[in-house]
Amino acid sequence: MAQAKIHHAKMTEAAKGKFSRSMSMADRSGQLLESLDQLEIRVEALREVATSMEQERECLLDLIQSIKNSEEMRSICDGEREELSLTANRLLGRTLTVEISVETLRNSTQEDALHKATSLIDEIAAKLLDDMDGARKLLMALHAACVTEAPPVPIDTKFQTIVITCALEDQKKIKRRLESLIRNVYNAEKNIKIMDHQKVEDLNSANGK
Repeated sequence: MAQAKIHHAKMTEAAKGKFSRSMSMADRSGQLLESLDQLEIRVEALREVATSMEQERECLLDLIQSIKNSEEMRSICDGEREELSLTANRLLGRTLTVEISVETLRNSTQEDALHKATSLIDEIAAKLLDDMDGARKLLMALHAACVTEAPPVPIDTKFQTIVITCALEDQKKIKRRLESLIRNVYNAEKNIKIMDHQKVEDLNSANGK
């Protein structure tokens, strides 16, 4: 859709051609304004495409990591697992070579709010190894502050106030980051349960049960 907007703007610009010498100053001003309006459409379409690509990059990284840490990967033989891990690492490396950056225009208040929100998330993420269950609950409370529908978990109202102050694009990025962290925590907890279950089975086998 964004690419279609760019194409339409280009066609409109080409159809207008060069300015006529017989134009009045007001006519030229109007045509310049129209040209800038068309360019604004193309600029916004460019940002939409870049943002979409940025999200696709994040999605690919999550999916590759998910496959690497999946139960299915643990259940295959060592040789196949090593080969598939090499392929996953190659894809991960190639994805990381793609760098996309869409800068968000912010005022000083929005800058401060983004810094506070990022610091709170980083602080909880740093606690994941020490208290995964507690950190997961805190992350879910932060995420609940970012959604419009009524969430089934408590809302961190302090964080909600901070997020509302952030620029709209930053609000979306904060929500996506929290969703990614929560997915990673669930996957990690699942893998821990699988490993614990495997240890119990190995111990029972060793004891002849």
